[in-house]
Amino acid sequence: MKPANAISASILRVRSRTPFFGALAMFVRHELSEAIPTACTDGKTVTFNPGFVAGLSSAELAAVMLHELLHAALLHAERRGKRDALIWNVAADIVVNGIIRRETGRTGEQLIVLPDSALVDPELEDLEVEDVYEVLLQRAVHIEINWIGMDVATEPTESSPEEVKQLEGEWRQAWRQAATTLALTNHGRLPAGLRRLVDAVTAPQLDWRTMLWRHVVRTPVDYGGFDRRHVSRGLYLEELEGESVNVRVAVDTSGSVGQQDLGRFVAELREIIRLYPHINASLYFADAQLYGPYRLTDDDLQRPEGGGGTSFVPFFEEIEGNDDVGPDTLLVYLTDGFGKFPERPPAAPVLWVVTPGGLETEYFPFGQVCRLRTE
Repeated sequence: MKPANAISASILRVRSRTPFFGALAMFVRHELSEAIPTACTDGKTVTFNPGFVAGLSSAELAAVMLHELLHAALLHAERRGKRDALIWNVAADIVVNGIIRRETGRTGEQLIVLPDSALVDPELEDLEVEDVYEVLLQRAVHIEINWIGMDVATEPTESSPEEVKQLEGEWRQAWRQAATTLALTNHGRLPAGLRRLVDAVTAPQLDWRTMLWRHVVRTPVDYGGFDRRHVSRGLYLEELEGESVNVRVAVDTSGSVGQQDLGRFVAELREIIRLYPHINASLYFADAQLYGPYRLTDDDLQRPEGGGGTSFVPFFEEIEGNDDVGPDTLLVYLTDGFGKFPERPPAAPVLWVVTPGGLETEYFPFGQVCRLRTE
């Protein structure tokens, strides 16, 4: 069979076996090119090498088809930024192969079978690709890609911000339509894990830095997305709302937070305080006990001895007993999320900053959740 015909047949195979992903496949272009060794995607188009396609069985091509489709639909090329290309490809492969591996029929059989050489990591496959990347960085082990290879665009996207925003919108619409198609064709509901994936794509969360700035910078204008380097030049000087904003920060020291994560987190908070002196911030450390408060402006923050179990209760009990904590107070907790929560939420708003591999968002009983990630 000619490569072009084989690709068309593979799309039909995916549609017949996995209606949801079959509907999603209608939103990506497919091309043939001898300029690439196997297959790859830039988020808009999936490109195949004709010789590579010719050497695959129909089942193998369906696996490659779905693998590349998911890279494109999850915007893995656009989300990479300046991250290391190899590690990012590995992280992206773990995520999409996990999705494929869990796609089963009503009798439990795997609908699209991955080859033995496909990268699979059950411990990481439920995480978002940015979190998988962070965990792989921490592991610092040598990893090779034996199946398909570097199939996510290895160069950062050259698309303009407007083009990337348009592409994101197109794929969000594609995910919604695919979910609708599944419901209308009586093929059942999306599994819980896939529903979370659709929700994450169609309503993506802000990164932790942006969320911190939006929470603690209280001005009459929402400056989400502005370049903070220009603040010192007076380009964003406005009358501040109110006299002060109280911020109470807790850091989990039960072993969940490494020194590198703590350093990045504290550096961002210090930058906020430097630019906005009306912010009154203090820092606590906590495992099963509470240490502090410390001043975030101190040059040297010593990490206390600890490493015991994790309980979030002492920090929130301490906050409830403070007379200076009012409606203008923000509570920020840096943790992996695995610990004992208080029985009732505090009156003040809570922002959980979760380390890579941490507790899934839906299991936090209160507050807003964001993830600690590098760019």
